[in-house]
Amino acid sequence: MTSNPTAASSAILERDGRFLLVLRRNPPSADMYAFPGGRAEPGETPDQTALREFEEETGIRARNPEIFATYDLKQHGTDGRLTSHFFLSVFRVEADADSVAVAADDAAALGWFTVDEIRRLPTPQSVLECAERLAAAQK
Repeated sequence: MTSNPTAASSAILERDGRFLLVLRRNPPSADMYAFPGGRAEPGETPDQTALREFEEETGIRARNPEIFATYDLKQHGTDGRLTSHFFLSVFRVEADADSVAVAADDAAALGWFTVDEIRRLPTPQSVLECAERLAAAQK
């Protein structure tokens, strides 16, 4: 079976070796920590989606999105049927250093986490992969 993926974007903000993650309230990653992000609205480019979702979920107005990774994410039910399909564009973003993040929209909570802390959190594999790549690049 083939499916047309839903376009989605997320944004990575890093400060002093810590990554801003939100605790998802809604599927497909409910009860997991992830980079702020979500589904594209009609007519939005991937980078516009990343910036809009980031602000909606954290209250921080990010800027200068740079594409970092893309993922073709498929989830299957216990019967093997496709239950969700997203094409995720992941961007690195910048924000003012004094910006304070507040959980909003579908973010139940948020926090700043090191890669070691992320390894112990429930996260989608793509989140850990991106955080590890960025941390390795800084060494």
